[in-house]
Amino acid sequence: MRQIAGLLLTGGASRRLGVDKATSICIHGERLVDRATRVLTAVAAPVLEVGPGVSGLSAVRENTPGEGPLVALVAGASQLDAIGFEGPVVLFAVDLPFVSIPLLELIAGWPGDDSVVPSADGEPQVACARYAPLALGVAAELVAQGQRSLRSLLEVIAVATVDETRWRAVAVPHAFADLDTPDDLRRFGLVLPT
Repeated sequence: MRQIAGLLLTGGASRRLGVDKATSICIHGERLVDRATRVLTAVAAPVLEVGPGVSGLSAVRENTPGEGPLVALVAGASQLDAIGFEGPVVLFAVDLPFVSIPLLELIAGWPGDDSVVPSADGEPQVACARYAPLALGVAAELVAQGQRSLRSLLEVIAVATVDETRWRAVAVPHAFADLDTPDDLRRFGLVLPT
C-alpha cells in the first residue's frame, strides 16, 4: 500500500457546544481527540494535528486559527511538505466519532490517484476524505484567493466518490454524524460535561 499521511483537525471553535469538544466529550470513556488519533494513526503515517496541540501528535497551527478546514488543510499540507512528504493526505475532523478504522482504510486505500470523498445523504464528507497531492496545491491557491470552504476545492479537482452502498459495508449508518450541538450529543446518548 502506498504511503499516506494524516491530518487531524482539532481546531474548531465549538461555539454551539460551549466546550472544547476534542478534549471534553467522551464516547465509551475515550475523549474524542484520543479516539480520532487512534483511528487515524492506524491508517496513516506520518500524522499531524492541525490545531492547538491536544492530541499528543506533532501539531501545526494555521496562520490565523479559526478560518476553516480548507485553511487547516493547507497549513497541514505545508508542514508535511516541509518534512519531505509528497503523497496523498487523509483529512479527519475530530468531531466524527463514529468513523471506524475500516472506514478510514476504505477511503485511504481507494484505487486511483484522485482525491476520494465519501458521500452520505447526498452530501460530500469533506472533513473525512483523502486529498491527492495535486489537490493540496490547488487548495493553497484557493486559500490565497480568499476561499475558505473545502467544498470550493471539490469544484476544481478530480474526485472519486465513495457512495453509501460501498462505505456502509464497513461502517455504521451514522458514521459521518458529527457532534456540533447539544442536540447532536443527546441524539447519541451523550451529555455535555459539567
